[in-house]
Amino acid sequence: MPYRSTEILSPGPTDRAVLHRLALPHDQRHLRRKLLHLDNDDVVMLDLKEPVMLADGDLLVLDTGEYVRIGAVEEPLYDIRAKDPLHLIELAWHLGNRHLPAEIREDRIFILRDPVIKAMLEGLGAAVSEVKEPFQPMRGAYHGAGGHGHHHAHG
Repeated sequence: MPYRSTEILSPGPTDRAVLHRLALPHDQRHLRRKLLHLDNDDVVMLDLKEPVMLADGDLLVLDTGEYVRIGAVEEPLYDIRAKDPLHLIELAWHLGNRHLPAEIREDRIFILRDPVIKAMLEGLGAAVSEVKEPFQPMRGAYHGAGGHGHHHAHG
């Protein structure tokens, strides 16, 4: 019989009874209602009131009181470096203008690899290198005001 989850917790104490870990790429972490298949052949029926973007470390609360910890898998990305902070803002604007998922940090931007976009960025003076890391893109303006798009329970 499958487990059921209707609640998500943000990363918290490690003393929680984590039943299993489930690693997903960024495009499979935007969910509302879905059957999730764990590596041990268990199934979790995720049934949330509204769509969420699960972040690396989030916990699915199971009906048994146990948890499944969500992980972000490593994905092939570009690590984009700018000449200075203003240049980074300009690069972010160009990526946003193309509606590309982007993880924006203080000193760099990560995007999924695309040779056409890489050529554009290099043409704009960016240093672009290939990396393989977990990808946590920013949520769009139409996906709610909070961090990664869902509410967190506290306790």
